[in-house]
Amino acid sequence: MQAVILVAGKSTRTYPLTLTRPKPLLSIGGTTIIEHLLKQLEGLVEEVVLIVGYRKEMIQQRLGTNWNSLKITYCEQKEQKGTGHAVLQAKPSIKDQFIAMNGDDIYDRIDIEQLLKFKYAALVRYEDDPSQFGVFHVDEQNRVLNLIEKPKQFVGNLANVGCYKFDRTIFDILENTALSERGEIEITSAVLSLARKEDFYVQPIKGFWLSNGFPWELLNSQSFFMKQENQKEIRGIIENNVHIKGTLSIGENSTIKSGVYIEGPVIIGKNCNIGPNCYIRGCTSIGDNCTIGQSVEIKNSIIMDNTNICHLSYIGDSVIGEGVNLAVGFITANVRHDNKNVMSMIKGKLFDTKMKKLGAIIGDGVKTGANTTTYPGRKIWPKKQTSIGQIIKNDIMD
Repeated sequence: MQAVILVAGKSTRTYPLTLTRPKPLLSIGGTTIIEHLLKQLEGLVEEVVLIVGYRKEMIQQRLGTNWNSLKITYCEQKEQKGTGHAVLQAKPSIKDQFIAMNGDDIYDRIDIEQLLKFKYAALVRYEDDPSQFGVFHVDEQNRVLNLIEKPKQFVGNLANVGCYKFDRTIFDILENTALSERGEIEITSAVLSLARKEDFYVQPIKGFWLSNGFPWELLNSQSFFMKQENQKEIRGIIENNVHIKGTLSIGENSTIKSGVYIEGPVIIGKNCNIGPNCYIRGCTSIGDNCTIGQSVEIKNSIIMDNTNICHLSYIGDSVIGEGVNLAVGFITANVRHDNKNVMSMIKGKLFDTKMKKLGAIIGDGVKTGANTTTYPGRKIWPKKQTSIGQIIKNDIMD
């Protein structure tokens, strides 16, 4: 059995984090999105065909041609012409039956196993409000009758989550699928065409489905995985007078200095220095080669590799990129005074994050002046700098 994973897109909705890397390489609990997905596929498929495009060399360098027991093959989508077009690029590599899935979502192994029992099928999730999804209309046996993208009128609650079981028949259909209004070959159009010729079923998910379409969803995914973790792995040095509550993993050559209080689950990478007198709170991951200075508090955040957070700073519910330097007294405001959901700007439009607490999203290589403060949900583009005492009320972009 083979799997096709779509990882070619630029992922503009996750800017600024994906201005410098493809989304599948974003870190969740110290592991990249794509590697979380590969873990779910181990033992179910022998080969994974990755449809690459944007910054493909970074993915190739990370995964190589073998990842644990999985053979990795690469097919390039040179032009972004839709999800169907992306799947079509795998045609020379596919032998017979295969799974096709998005590369920025993480699916549960138990659901993938159920999908494999069908000749043609798709995973779906029940949604109270499915209006922002593709929605399947099915009969009593869960056979597909129709598939409507973002329906304006109610047609059902079974939302498409972008994971399918096909065989090579789908390639002929894709090659004859008309372009959508966006000028793309849509996988959903091909699915509907196939369902009109063959029995095509939906399989409601029973496990997890973790979408990472927006930067703040990385925090939700990280929280999910870290709360499942119950093993401690201490490879570094813990000085005297360090208090640890809950699960903690520390990489080689990392040092937790005196006075640090950790409430797990917390993951700290290799070659890090933490403290003294820090407060590291639950569902926080800190990458390799990071320095967290005196009296820093970090809560429910992702800190990527080679980042320095100077003393007397507070990082709450935030995603901090690689090679960032946050100067003394950096503060992320993460709650609105009116207690409403935090809003965040995506491609010029305000989005409701559906989160009561959200701090900053900071791209790679950012450097802040002392005592910089951010409003909730604000973003800073890669390599930008702030002034001493600056208050970030709006995103800092190119």
